[in-house]
Formats: sequence, structure tokens, C-alpha cells
Amino acid sequence: MAPRLMGSERTPRTLVLSGHLESVSDAALLSILIGEEGEERGRRLLEAYPVPDALWRASAEDLTSVPGVGPAGAARVLACLEMSRRAAVWRGGSQRSIQTPEDVVALCWPQLRGAEREHFWSLALNTKNRLVRMVEISVGSLNASIVHPRELFKEAVRCSAASVVVVHNHPSGDPTPSGADIQLTRRLVRAGDVLGIEVLDHVIIGDGGEHASLRDLGLM
Repeated sequence: MAPRLMGSERTPRTLVLSGHLESVSDAALLSILIGEEGEERGRRLLEAYPVPDALWRASAEDLTSVPGVGPAGAARVLACLEMSRRAAVWRGGSQRSIQTPEDVVALCWPQLRGAEREHFWSLALNTKNRLVRMVEISVGSLNASIVHPRELFKEAVRCSAASVVVVHNHPSGDPTPSGADIQLTRRLVRAGDVLGIEVLDHVIIGDGGEHASLRDLGLM
């Protein structure tokens, strides 16, 4: 049990250090990351970039444009956001089972949230559909990602994957597959057939977490 603090000791920093995290506001947490006591500068940051979505999209330049936020504070905030994105993978590790499109979204969405470009990933699975490795194959533009089957299956072969699920995001927010998405998926399926590595699904995630499964849509 965390020790009880006297009123004079209840600064945001001491509350965090003593384990009283539930008592610390969002603004105070951001102030700690920025390197300040109190909540004022954290509150300014939240006013400029409200949570949850706006802060995830903020760049270092965006953050340092807020009065009182310097490069060091911006770097700490961005590092914290990136750590939270990666936490979804760390929590499950190699024991995470990928059985449905919703499993893919639960794994990938925290890391893709707020991304302004398309990220194309491959989830390499073993014979029991458990995650072996998550690999970023490419990072594209606002509305396109360039993917070559060679790069995708090179990583799958390297980690002895039995199958893969491919996933990418649509920063526009609409997860509807494009003609290029469908063509690429069918090309990957053909390449996987040759190599003996099944492409189980291609899941597209919109900016709000909505998703489309090409397998469920009968487009594979």
C-alpha cells in the first residue's frame, strides 16, 4: 500500500513517486513530463492538443510552439506517447493469439493511432496463430504505401512463420479497401502460396479504430 501523504506533500511529482497515480490529473502528468511542477503548462498543452486524438498526432514542432514547452520537454512527451503505443505488443508478447480481425486491431491500433502516413505491417504467426514477430514493412504517404512481396516474405521466412496477417492504416479514417489494396493482397496471397506461407487476412484500420477485413469481405 502506498504511504499516506500530508497535504503539503501532495505535489504531482510526489503523488506519482508514492504510487498515487489516480490522484494526478492529465495536465499534471504532462507538466511532469515537460519538467514543471503544478498543472499550468500541462493544461496549456492539452488546450492546444486535446486528448485523446490530437496529442497523439502532435509533432515536436507542434509541442514546442506551446509556451513553456522546450525541446527536452517535447522529447519526453513524444517518448512517453511512443512507449504507450508499443505497450500493446509488450503486454501480449509472443503469447498473443491472433484469431480475428478484432485481435489485429487490439494489437495494432494503439501504435497506429494518430499516424499521418500509411504504415504497412506484417504479423508473423506460428502454427497455432500465435504472434512470433511484428514487422514494419514500409511507411508510405498520406494515402498510399509501397509494399513488395519480397520484403514481406523475407521477414516471414527469417522467423519461420507458418502464416502471416498483413495490416495497414488509412489516415483518412475510412478503412474501405482501395483497388490498389485489393490487388496487392491478391499478389501477396499468390506469393505466399508459392512459399508455403499462408496470408490469413489483410486488415485495414481507419483513424478512429474502425477496420475492414479483406478476408471477411471476400476480397482475397
